[in-house]
Amino acid sequence: MKTLNKLTAVSAVVATLMLGACADMNTANTYPSAGTAYPQQNTSSDTQYGVVQSITLVSQNSPTGTNIGAGTIAGAVVGGILGNQVGGGSGKTAATVLGTAGGAYAGHELEKRNQTQQVNAYQLSVRLNNGSYQTLTQSSANDIRVGDRVRIDNGVAQRY
Repeated sequence: MKTLNKLTAVSAVVATLMLGACADMNTANTYPSAGTAYPQQNTSSDTQYGVVQSITLVSQNSPTGTNIGAGTIAGAVVGGILGNQVGGGSGKTAATVLGTAGGAYAGHELEKRNQTQQVNAYQLSVRLNNGSYQTLTQSSANDIRVGDRVRIDNGVAQRY
């Protein structure tokens, strides 16, 4: 009976960790505030205009994702087994739960470090209307070619 209670506790912790890893904490609030039912035109003073002088294809390291994976699950299992070997009674249950959580975290971090890939990006050199130059790196060239006039908004160049 004690083993069943421990197994239930470990299963609950693993399920909680798995569900928590599925949540996307980086989503922005996309609901319009009162009085702004239609998108407002950008009147920001940081919008700049210029002409593209050069475009260079560059490689960057990019993580492939931070979703839960085999490393997280394996870490949780190993941590739970190791934690179950410590103590007795309620202390053993607590050690099992902590071992599961710690193992899941360690497995997830190791998996994240090992999942990087080379991605291509475009480095644009733009001569601004005020005569200065600005270099931008973005994931897409947005059909921009050398000599095109561009608008730079929030660090992203677009043809206009």
